[in-house]
Amino acid sequence: MTAPLRVVLIGYGPVGARFIEELLPALETGLVDLVVLGAEAEDAYNRVLLAEYAVGATTRERLEVTDTAAARAAGARIRLAETALEIDRERRIVRTSRGDEVGYDRLVLATGARANVPTLVGLPDTRRSHGAAADSGPLPLPAGVIALRDLADAEAVAPVVAGGGRIVVLGAGVLGMEFALLAAEHGARVTVVHHGPAPMARNLDEAGGRMLSRAAREAGLGMAAHARAEAIDFRDTDAGRVFDGVACADGTYLRGDLLVLSCGVGPRVELALAAGLACARGVLVDEGLQSWSDPHVFAIGDCAQIADPSSVDRSGRVSGAPSGLIGPGWRQAAAVAAGLRAEVAGTAAGEDAAVSAHERPTVVMLKATGIDVVSGGDHLAEPWDADAEVSVWVDAARGAYLKTVIREGLLAGFVAVGLPHAGAELTLRFESRSPLPVEPSALLRLDAADADAAPVEDTLGPDATVCWCNGVTAGRITEAAASGACTVEEIGRCTRAGTGCGGCKGRIAALLVAAPVA
Repeated sequence: MTAPLRVVLIGYGPVGARFIEELLPALETGLVDLVVLGAEAEDAYNRVLLAEYAVGATTRERLEVTDTAAARAAGARIRLAETALEIDRERRIVRTSRGDEVGYDRLVLATGARANVPTLVGLPDTRRSHGAAADSGPLPLPAGVIALRDLADAEAVAPVVAGGGRIVVLGAGVLGMEFALLAAEHGARVTVVHHGPAPMARNLDEAGGRMLSRAAREAGLGMAAHARAEAIDFRDTDAGRVFDGVACADGTYLRGDLLVLSCGVGPRVELALAAGLACARGVLVDEGLQSWSDPHVFAIGDCAQIADPSSVDRSGRVSGAPSGLIGPGWRQAAAVAAGLRAEVAGTAAGEDAAVSAHERPTVVMLKATGIDVVSGGDHLAEPWDADAEVSVWVDAARGAYLKTVIREGLLAGFVAVGLPHAGAELTLRFESRSPLPVEPSALLRLDAADADAAPVEDTLGPDATVCWCNGVTAGRITEAAASGACTVEEIGRCTRAGTGCGGCKGRIAALLVAAPVA
């Protein structure tokens, strides 16, 4: 090539940051010219850890996911607090909020997702502001109402938690429950409002969810099940009108100093739609993350929906959705970067320049002190289903629940509540596609007082994946420990393990305990 390939990246979150890191070799050799447009004024940070930062359980530095200075030194032009207003695909330019026009040969969309705002009396209709082509920036929410999606939201939580204030959490998904439990652990009085009979309905069966609800109440949470919020009320203060409480359909009124919306997220596709790119729930891309509509455009992370163009049904609909998880987003970023590196080097793209449209479901772990919850795969099968072998154990007195689903001899799904060791064993077996012991109930012995007397087969071999966000195996962690990394944080710096969702930190710590002293 006689001139560097002009690449524009829209979005500077953790997925965009990983794309830059993977593209660094081509930047350093001058084969790629990269411009990055980041809507926030901050360098990229890990949003998954915002709840921990909000309650004071971690520091701002621990949220860092990239080295912006190193990227700039390699030639990346990272423009913070500058949004993309419009994509002109015909001229291949991006118009920005500063009045600039940035040309590109390849455009990468990493615009992420925004919080869903429920339709309630007292909350603005954010659908209007989201209809514009540009990223409209922070949600226009009233004082005392946040969605915990950025640093400003986290900083609004801190004084309420520190002062032992009242927090109402609307929504009981995994992120809502993690935040609620963290806030209660650090001194806040927290009530979780949700529609159904049990929390984490997308990740747990009802029995497992009820066991979690019981554990949450014992941890000090108020759990308002079957509660349908209808309106948000406010009170007047010297600083103006602020949130006062949530009115529910049954007449219940829940007062609070802060309302945290945890009602899911929606991909940011406004720019793509306005530019005429094919979109369903996300920006439609193939397994090479290339837009269905334009070979010069790619999408990664929470805004990318991977699907085969032949999958469109008769009504024009495309099934599926963006993954919504940081691990798949990082793999997508690496794949697009690998493809662009091959392009500028004049070589054929390898297998690492694509990802599967049918990635195996990821195990979901609830990160909460003293409450162990993990699930994976198809856990909704019932014991009387003819096509699966389903086993269920319940010990309400101990707060323990275990469910396994076996199909064709392999673990197809599971739920474990209050059984940390059994949950860890099931996670490893599910992710490594290993069979269960001949008698699955043997797993219960792992959490018994005399567990050492009844070991099960060791599945944590060197090839077992410990950190699925970054694809780090037990062998790599053991090697890093042998080289002198002796804490979970040091392992993260060496291997990236534990720097994503953080759900694998317990397994990393266990490996460090078992590792020989360097």
